[in-house]
Amino acid sequence: MSLFDLKGKVALVTGGNGGIGLGMARGFAQAGANVVIAGRNAVKSEAAAAELAKLGVKTAVVEVNVADEHSCAAMVDATVEKMGRLDILVNNAGINIRKRPETYKMSEWREVLSINLDGAFYCSHAAYPAMKKAGGGKIINIGSMMSIFGAPFATPYAASKGGIVQMTKALATAWAVDNIQVNAILPGWIDTELTQKAREQVDGLHANVLKRTPAQRWGEPNDFTGIAIFLGAKASDFVTGTAIPVDGGFSISG
Repeated sequence: MSLFDLKGKVALVTGGNGGIGLGMARGFAQAGANVVIAGRNAVKSEAAAAELAKLGVKTAVVEVNVADEHSCAAMVDATVEKMGRLDILVNNAGINIRKRPETYKMSEWREVLSINLDGAFYCSHAAYPAMKKAGGGKIINIGSMMSIFGAPFATPYAASKGGIVQMTKALATAWAVDNIQVNAILPGWIDTELTQKAREQVDGLHANVLKRTPAQRWGEPNDFTGIAIFLGAKASDFVTGTAIPVDGGFSISG
């Protein structure tokens, strides 16, 4: 088997119907994996699944609310029922509410943490038995540049994404014995629906991103196909507990 061959594997991607999630799902499908798209927008999920199916792999759609632990468990059960196994989980679903910290309602704080951090744990917790049964697996958590940098408009988001990195390390140490590798990706500024809103809400953001990023461009969802294949494949079997920036050099630029 090729180090990057995913034929016969099953990948489950939360928030996989657009943006970074869909970019990663394309990578899995291109490498031969069957893909389950999980999200709340059934129309978008069906469209994404149809696109991936054109690559010759089996696809399925599952509706999920990652803030609900029972919904996460049902998502994993549905994946195994439809596909027969679960090998790769991408915890990509997330939201942001941009305000100065003193202006947040506590309900907004809880909403961001519940979806971004609690949801990633619920899904990972639910996936563990299926991955252990399969003899191993890959969990890929989506962090952020806000996992390592601060910003005045993203307090709960930054807290959730910092938590993602530490949770990744904890799960990696716990589940390595079960041949489950757990890693995080830290996207830079990527052109998605989430960041398009940020450009509207944060003055000067577009120019500042271009100035600081050595690649001199915003990232695109398809910039994540390669890292998805690597972290989902045998090539990364001895890579666990990492947090890998995919940011065009943003995090190393002064």
